[in-house]
Amino acid sequence: MSFVVVLGITSTMNAQLVSKKGENYLPQAGDWAIGVDGGSMINYFGNMLNNSAGNGLSFDYTNADAMITGKMFKTDKMAYRAALRIGMHSNTTTTPVADASDPAKWVNNEEKVSSNFIGLGAGLEQRRGSTRLQGYYGAMAMLSYGGGKTTYKYGNPDVAGNVREIKDGASIGFGVRGFIGAEYFVLPKISVGGEFGWGLGFNSVGAETTTTSNGDGTNTTVDGVKTSGFGIDTDNSSMGMAPAGNLTINFHF
Repeated sequence: MSFVVVLGITSTMNAQLVSKKGENYLPQAGDWAIGVDGGSMINYFGNMLNNSAGNGLSFDYTNADAMITGKMFKTDKMAYRAALRIGMHSNTTTTPVADASDPAKWVNNEEKVSSNFIGLGAGLEQRRGSTRLQGYYGAMAMLSYGGGKTTYKYGNPDVAGNVREIKDGASIGFGVRGFIGAEYFVLPKISVGGEFGWGLGFNSVGAETTTTSNGDGTNTTVDGVKTSGFGIDTDNSSMGMAPAGNLTINFHF
């Protein structure tokens, strides 16, 4: 009799983990996953109920530094985590101005703005639970680097005080964190969850430098202020260490 009861309970649990179409609810070894911030989707459905105008869905990043976050399941209960962002931007603005030697003519001033950001993260996640409600825990490390500069070119002859270049100080960040969270698989391979973490973070921003013309073919460069910070606390969002304390939606495939 006891064997029949246990068999019945086991069959019920297994039925809950497979859809009517035979699809597994839970991730399996070899699966990949990406996470998106669930706040916009909650707002979307909430705004549908109050008829808000301009309501729309969007995929938002799960961390402060807009990194793409994902997982690769090595086993059914263990996954490797990764985060990545590589960004490079350049924009040139050309402005016509009157020629200083002949007001009837025009020359061009040019401003070129460039910036870059690299963010890398890696970690390990362990999972618990045998139902659609899964708990997990693990650790992750993050490294980021950013910088940029603005350069100026002038169509008229050089004069004292013309700004030649403004160079941002290099921004370097490093953080490690332990995390714990839970997620519920509402559909096969689609879950809603959230997590909290604790760890330490360090960041440093170098001095901005401004180079101006002296009007005689030479330049003067002035350094700005350097900043740095260090902290040990629950999740440090300024280090881009999230997802943390916010709802996430995870897609497994």
